[in-house]
Amino acid sequence: MFPELKNDRFLRALLKQPVDTTPVWMMRQAGRYLPEYRASRASAGDFLSLCKNDAFACEVTLQPLKRYELDAAILFSDILTIPDAMGLGLYFETGEGPKFRHTIRNKADVDALPVTTANDLGYVMKAVTTIRHALNGSVPLIGFSGSPWTLATYMVEGGSSKDFRHIKAMMYQSPEILHTLLDKLAQSVTAYLNGQILAGAQALQIFDTWGGVLSGPMYQQFSLLYMKQILDGLIRNHEGKRIPVILFTKNGGQWLENMAATGPDALGLDWTTDIAEARARVGHSVALQGNIDPCVLYAGKEVIEREVENVLSGFGTGSGHVFNLGHGIHQFVNPDHPKYLIDAVHRLGQKYHTPKYDDLDALNGL
Repeated sequence: MFPELKNDRFLRALLKQPVDTTPVWMMRQAGRYLPEYRASRASAGDFLSLCKNDAFACEVTLQPLKRYELDAAILFSDILTIPDAMGLGLYFETGEGPKFRHTIRNKADVDALPVTTANDLGYVMKAVTTIRHALNGSVPLIGFSGSPWTLATYMVEGGSSKDFRHIKAMMYQSPEILHTLLDKLAQSVTAYLNGQILAGAQALQIFDTWGGVLSGPMYQQFSLLYMKQILDGLIRNHEGKRIPVILFTKNGGQWLENMAATGPDALGLDWTTDIAEARARVGHSVALQGNIDPCVLYAGKEVIEREVENVLSGFGTGSGHVFNLGHGIHQFVNPDHPKYLIDAVHRLGQKYHTPKYDDLDALNGL
């Protein structure tokens, strides 16, 4: 159905198979730092129109690949597509981020929510297939979703939040209501991600953007538990190929062992976690993705290359590392600077992937 994949470096690294050099992609690599993205968004009229039109979604997904030698493309969409499909009325206000016309604050609100299916988000599935064909096998396509906890924060708060007071009040005061909401979201996310696989996604990432605002026990109960439910329900092999899954909890470095035990193929690290320490703790069981500070891209070429080398040497030799930012690229980054990072990763990464090192890595089960 789809063209043969020419560059599988990203997928191989996620599966800890030998590679010629460290692969690299960037979270939010299609976005506001690119002038061509801003032009596309203006043509579409608004952000949601950009997401819901498969031609526009394909256009902006491919824009960074035309500038940089990236090893993966990521579907252009938004993490709040599921709450929108549930009828909450997603909209965006300039300078204020996403908002919902309807919030979830009590049992009746939760009971009224439907569990969504892939068919409820057909425009996303259409975009995935369109993008996969347009890539023509150049690099793999990553599908994604927000985690149930992260989606719930927006639904209960009504948008972005600094203190999460409404959802945390629900968590402590009426935990059974929140568990019902999270279960519906986990079912919806599972169907959504499986739909993306069937539509053409070759890897998946679960963005647990707000898991790090929880205490340890609350993270286990209200975030990680539901991500495990999703992982248990995902299609992990499709058309003879493994579909790698990356689990990314921002500010979740203290829980890496627990995260790895849920069964992902890789863990995403933000820049606050030392990658050498992370590999020592869990690198035998999962691949690692990350984790340079996105603000490094404000610096010049020499500084960027130095910081790239620090991350590469921190991970060390052998496969199982996908280079990425510790979170999304900032909108005010000079578009020339990501090229310095990407080129440096490919050039400097080669010495960490000689056949000697990768064969030893395989023998040691790393």
